Amino acid sequence: MSLKNIILSKIFGTHSTQIEEETISPEVQETTPSIPDSAPPLDPTQLALSDDHALIQLWRIWTDQKEWMPVPVLRLEGPTEQREILDAEELKKELSHLESLITSTAESRLLMAVPPEQEPLAQSTSESDSEQEAEEDTTTDELEPSVPDLDAQVITFLTYDQMHAWLLIYPPVGEGQELNRNMLTQALDEQQISFGVNKDLLDALPEHSERYFHLFLIAQGQSPVHGKDGYTIDSFPRKTNKTVPVDEHGRVNYAELNLVNNVNEGDLICQIFPPTMGNPGTTVLNHTLPAKDGKKVSVPKGRNTELTEDESKLIASKSGHVEFDGRNFQIKPVMDIGGDVDYSTGNINFMGDLHIRGDVRSGFTVRAMGNIHVDGVVEACSIEAGGSLLVVKGVKGDGQAIIRAGRSIFTKYLENSSICTRENLQTDCIINSDVYSDGMVDVSSGRGIIIGGRIRAASGVKANTVGSKSGIITAISLGGAPSEDFEYENILWEIEQLEKEYEKIERQPDSPAKLRNLPMVRMKLSVNKNKLQQYEKLLEELNEDTPDQINPRLVCGIAYPGTEITIGEATLHLKDETSHCTATLEDGEICLKL
Repeated sequence: MSLKNIILSKIFGTHSTQIEEETISPEVQETTPSIPDSAPPLDPTQLALSDDHALIQLWRIWTDQKEWMPVPVLRLEGPTEQREILDAEELKKELSHLESLITSTAESRLLMAVPPEQEPLAQSTSESDSEQEAEEDTTTDELEPSVPDLDAQVITFLTYDQMHAWLLIYPPVGEGQELNRNMLTQALDEQQISFGVNKDLLDALPEHSERYFHLFLIAQGQSPVHGKDGYTIDSFPRKTNKTVPVDEHGRVNYAELNLVNNVNEGDLICQIFPPTMGNPGTTVLNHTLPAKDGKKVSVPKGRNTELTEDESKLIASKSGHVEFDGRNFQIKPVMDIGGDVDYSTGNINFMGDLHIRGDVRSGFTVRAMGNIHVDGVVEACSIEAGGSLLVVKGVKGDGQAIIRAGRSIFTKYLENSSICTRENLQTDCIINSDVYSDGMVDVSSGRGIIIGGRIRAASGVKANTVGSKSGIITAISLGGAPSEDFEYENILWEIEQLEKEYEKIERQPDSPAKLRNLPMVRMKLSVNKNKLQQYEKLLEELNEDTPDQINPRLVCGIAYPGTEITIGEATLHLKDETSHCTATLEDGEICLKL
């Protein structure tokens, strides 16, 4: 028997299969415990160890000489109810850390438990082989192997963030002591692990059947719980719906788009919830981890709103229309006209929002700084809204209606009118009207037809039908800045009218009225000419920026002959009926994609 096997026998006790490795038959070798080649484990929490790793060698020695136990499986996992306690990035880092610790401790343990065999001194070349063998046997029998007595060894593994601690226990050697509770407590004390310790596991480990060569999660820290930020629950939308929903039959109920959110004094605008405080955490070394407190929410308190005493609610301090301006809720005044705008009301000029329950009759002017909601029909009149305009029944302009909106326009139909909107236009029908839109002109609901007139849209036009079978000219111009073109053309028209009026007054005989009116008209002419120069510069700048603009397009179901499509400098005259087409600008030419 070799010196190595004698030492192993002394360390771990006698065993019926203690035979020199060189003499074990192939059949017996197949039955001895083995570790498969080190391939990456499917379990990301598991540390893969090679077959010749020091820990595996220690396990083999213990299994061969003392008692069999399962192959070591080292996993950085939690208890059954929470297996995954480290994320993928942490696992990668901590497994590398664990491998370094286990390799160093296992190699040291193996070196102490199984010292290198003592090599016999070199013999004289004159001695015979038989003499050498006899002397070797005599030496081996006479040498008493020196076997250390090593107690069971407890290794602690602490994660970098000090939030988790595991135990790995090596078995005793020779006459060393088996694992006991004091060894475990001493190992934890040496590493100052005192918080979140699993005391039930500490009590059970000394008698655990698989206490050696396995990892046990012995302590877990408590993560800090950061406070939650304060928040609000709004009673009114912060964004206004800029499109009207279309039902399955392609119809739109324009009455459902309410531009005015009425609120009475004392009504709730939003609830305000305060932030919560954070709870600090603790590492397994009993170090405190600070927690962040939640931040206060910015209270959207605007004009004509106020907070309750406990600051939990924002309420209206006046009745009116509630609107979110991008930062705060504000209450704007609302004028409610119970019937028509006619001689009973006269012209209207209001600083807030306006709700007209009836029609706007011909010849009258309506202006409002906010939104305008008209339940009836708009006739040959002038309407200007600082916000959006909604006409539930439609506009019948008789060639004289001039409609402007700082935002979007929604109406059932447009006939013989001049329309300018800074955003989008949505309607079921446009007939013989001039439309200027800086956004999209959507005529795809209801009948969805555009007949006659000219449509200028910066973003594009969408319609079911453009033109008519009779070949009436219907012009579609895409791109540019249509609302600025409208203002420019309107100034030109005003200058033309003022010049005619000036000539007319000059031809009148001298009189106090002539002396009074002539300077006034002259001043208006001067102001409008200055405006004209400013708009000419503005249009030049906008034209320079046109190449960077998104390419607008016309999308229609049917386009009849007589339809003219202009995009930039290119114009296309349709001579044939075209179905399901999309007109876009490509390489300076208008292309129809069917």
